[in-house]
Amino acid sequence: MATASMVGTTLEWYDFTVYNTLAALVFNHLFFPSMDPLAGTILALSTYAVGYVSRPLGGFVFGNLGDKIGRRAVLVLTLVVMGLTTGLMGLLPTYASIGIWSPVLLVALRFVQGVALGGEWAGAVLLSVEHGDQRKRGLNASWTQVGPSFGTLLATGLIALITLSISPDEFLAWGWRVPFLLSLVLVAFGLWVRRGVEETPMFEEMQHSDRQAEMPIADVFRKHWRNLLVAGGSRIGSDVLYALMVVFTLTYVTGTLHLSRPLALTAVLVGTAFNALTVPLFGALSDKLGRRPVYGFGVLCAVIWAYGFFVLLDTSSPAPIVLSVVIGLVIHAIMYGPQAAFVTEQFPTRVRYAGSSLAYTLAGILGGGFAPLIIVTLYKEYGTTLSVSLYVTAALAITAIALFAAKETAHKPLRD
Repeated sequence: MATASMVGTTLEWYDFTVYNTLAALVFNHLFFPSMDPLAGTILALSTYAVGYVSRPLGGFVFGNLGDKIGRRAVLVLTLVVMGLTTGLMGLLPTYASIGIWSPVLLVALRFVQGVALGGEWAGAVLLSVEHGDQRKRGLNASWTQVGPSFGTLLATGLIALITLSISPDEFLAWGWRVPFLLSLVLVAFGLWVRRGVEETPMFEEMQHSDRQAEMPIADVFRKHWRNLLVAGGSRIGSDVLYALMVVFTLTYVTGTLHLSRPLALTAVLVGTAFNALTVPLFGALSDKLGRRPVYGFGVLCAVIWAYGFFVLLDTSSPAPIVLSVVIGLVIHAIMYGPQAAFVTEQFPTRVRYAGSSLAYTLAGILGGGFAPLIIVTLYKEYGTTLSVSLYVTAALAITAIALFAAKETAHKPLRD
């Protein structure tokens, strides 16, 4: 069950990390060549945000379907759409070939990809939460949260391997396409894994007793709006911190410090490995200590590291740079481990897919979607990392408020 939950988010973050990394490194040359380098990067990251803006549409569509026809069927559909759109990105002609239509097609594929992603996360979490031991919901749900680390690890490792194996000119000519096309392999594996997964017992029980919501999305906004604000707000700080560690590190190390691309990729790669290892540990810890104490401790550490991060980066030395990302992504894991269980525990079974999807997607716009764009723009405008650190602090403050407003859910049965 852990593998079935993890595979979708692994593909999701593989796709997004491939895009994030290439947007930060080469898309300004391939799709926006008429701009100066930093402006081109900002435009490339703007198309990254499109994938988040379109997510709520997927949350609406697939959230309703997930609470009406079941978790499993929706997960298969979203997985296929997600993988196919990423594969098509690898076949796109560049600006040099077809001009303005190149970024237009890129944005269109990004939009469709975001719609599919909007329905994936909640279903993957519910497979674990509604199937598994109810005393270990934090640990079980955290396996879905490991997916982003595995996806980032796969994508970053592959791109690092390609950049080391071929020349920069070859990478710009064709090497950047390879990671996109290989997502089709992950889709095939994901379909094979999910084919044997049964529908969750909680959904089947609800279906048999005819207690399904007629309009799950409407019920969330009408009856559970406070829980939606709490669940969504809890995500914003961790998303912004992740964008700082994984996306802005690449731009800052290569563009500002003028250090090598492999060093930047290695730092993210090592940091992500530590993130993958520690997410389940903090998910399990939240089963014992509670979601809010563990999550809140992560927020406090993240505020401190929003400033300490740049102290190590600015040494321009490989070891401190790698260490800075490792510490940042372990701190992210403190928040990310309990997050999936915390979000899904805010909603009853009849609207759990819809509520969790909306919380995930709407918060994703404010958090992860625009974070890379805002961070790069702030740095370009003010020329100082202090502006970036203050922005990360503000995002973490929103998460702190959400946690303060929430009730502890770790040791209570799922709401029905």
